[in-house]
Amino acid sequence: MKRLEERVALVTGAARGVGKSIALKLATEGACVVINDLDEAPLREVASILTAQGARVAIVPGSVTDPQFPERFVDAALSRFGRIDILVNNAGYIWNSRVEKTSDEQWNAMLDVHLGAPFRIIRRVVQHWKSTPPIDAASGAAARHRKIVNVSSISGTHGAMGQIAYSAAKAGLVGLTLSLARELGPDHVNVNAVAFGLIETRMTQEVDGETTVDVAGQQRRVGLTRAALDDVTRRIPLRRGGTPEEAAGGVVLLCLPEADYISGQVVEIDGGFAI
Repeated sequence: MKRLEERVALVTGAARGVGKSIALKLATEGACVVINDLDEAPLREVASILTAQGARVAIVPGSVTDPQFPERFVDAALSRFGRIDILVNNAGYIWNSRVEKTSDEQWNAMLDVHLGAPFRIIRRVVQHWKSTPPIDAASGAAARHRKIVNVSSISGTHGAMGQIAYSAAKAGLVGLTLSLARELGPDHVNVNAVAFGLIETRMTQEVDGETTVDVAGQQRRVGLTRAALDDVTRRIPLRRGGTPEEAAGGVVLLCLPEADYISGQVVEIDGGFAI
């Protein structure tokens, strides 16, 4: 039997990279998935892949920073599947600069997408959970654990030069995770975070010159030069960046029943970079 059979998982930022891999791995374990992304076309492509593999899926396109998004996200899950068991807060992007060049707009954007949005989504999900005790329908025992996994970064756990706003937001997400683990534990809710190091996505792709991606109509620089990638890789004991599938593996591990006694942890998935 698949370990997440009949469970319903919500994943933000699931159209590409790590988020896409998280959705695919959760579905492989039997979960129904409700996926979100700012970009609707690639989100629908992921939904098509999941459906072709026999998974049950619903899509909720849009920005996680929209104040109305949490309600839409939760309503979509409940109307399609009738329950919520897992929430993965993965959506986000990087907008880097040194402190003296960081505008209020940049600071607020990073805090909103990486900390404010997860808080608002969690608040809405927990409001639902508080009204529906975690009863195991088969046995009648209140034992089924619900899971929240927040995606942070080693920039948040250790700091990073030139990422002042991003690092602050990801550090705040760690604090949110630890506090919620204490608060929600009595309700059979496990709250953990993963902190990614160098993962091979479009945000860390090798670039020669300036490369940007569109974020809600605005261009944001992404990528690293070959020299920067080589420098980071030399400091990773495994001597390479991680794949999106490997990053997703750490997230899904925390969603499995085998992790029912793991809560309030920040798992650094970085090939040993931070040791």
